[in-house]
Amino acid sequence: MVLLIDANIVLDYLLKRAPFYDDARQVMQLCSKENITGCIALHTVTAMWYILRKVPEDTRRTALRSICELLQVVGTTHDEVISALDTVEFKDFEDCIQTKCAKTAKADYVVTRNTADFERSEIPVLTPKELLKIVE
Repeated sequence: MVLLIDANIVLDYLLKRAPFYDDARQVMQLCSKENITGCIALHTVTAMWYILRKVPEDTRRTALRSICELLQVVGTTHDEVISALDTVEFKDFEDCIQTKCAKTAKADYVVTRNTADFERSEIPVLTPKELLKIVE
């Protein structure tokens, strides 16, 4: 199984955000299993670098490096970015790019807490709780 993990899940995990941390931790644990490949979009890594700017740089580098060692960093193509720009039905451009990255990675699911913004996703979308029910 291949999963594209949205930024909110990774941030829940890194920042131990209540009440989401436990589910995020379990998702990350799943990604360490041999039969599950977790992915993260390249632009998510750069966005998290910015979001975490108040965290000391060495801590931030270590945290993001550990995430990138656990999750495969994936991108998308020029044509997919153009397609995303033309997909006006997808209200959140960044989430549209997430789905394009998921498509490139051949992901089975996008895992996010923000499922409402993924109504037009080409890839099925699950919350962490929904994912955990499927794999148990």
